[in-house]
Amino acid sequence: MTTLPTSKPPRLDARLSAAFAYVRPGHTAADIGCAHGKLSAALAGSGRCPLVFACDLRPDPLEKARRACAPYGDAVQFRLGSGLTVLAPGEAEDIVIAGMGAETIIEILEGAPWVFDGRYNLVLVPATKHSILRRWLARRGFALLGETLCHAAGRWYAVMNARYGAEPFEPDGLACLCGKLAGQEGFGAYCAQQNVKLKKYRRGLPPGPEAEAVDELIRCLGDRSV
Repeated sequence: MTTLPTSKPPRLDARLSAAFAYVRPGHTAADIGCAHGKLSAALAGSGRCPLVFACDLRPDPLEKARRACAPYGDAVQFRLGSGLTVLAPGEAEDIVIAGMGAETIIEILEGAPWVFDGRYNLVLVPATKHSILRRWLARRGFALLGETLCHAAGRWYAVMNARYGAEPFEPDGLACLCGKLAGQEGFGAYCAQQNVKLKKYRRGLPPGPEAEAVDELIRCLGDRSV
């Protein structure tokens, strides 16, 4: 029997608030890389999810999550381990992966073939290399249903909502860099942030077609920057 919440759920920053909004009400959720447990606590304490799995690779963050989620009783369960290996297929339908780089998120998803199924709702918050994750999603047949641009801890984040079932395709460079963020508040500043990284990448390229393509992307991002 699920214990009723006895305290107010924690306040979330813009990044976690955006992730919260993409989790479907009434579905069991897994918070992979739960860290301090604030998102898990908010999902359970608000009643948005009947059950939340708070999961982390390290014991110390998981202990912090236990304390944060204590008021919500068995509405939150805790799993210690790597990525999605701590879950059986079907245990959670909404999967949040936050607080790690795109390559780590990709590694986690590739290691769990069962997520390549349209029943699972993915909420992905890459800390770095957003464009790499967008390209991987497109190539592997995940539809990017939505993105939310948000500013937290002095950086711009793209919170992505994806689901398997699209026709795989090769996205162009600008789509990888900008995703579905055009028109959102802060988009110009986000493009400027992306352009700084792209210019660093460009400095390591020899003359040739790739360098010319990157120069064009730099120009396009510059046109969209503040």
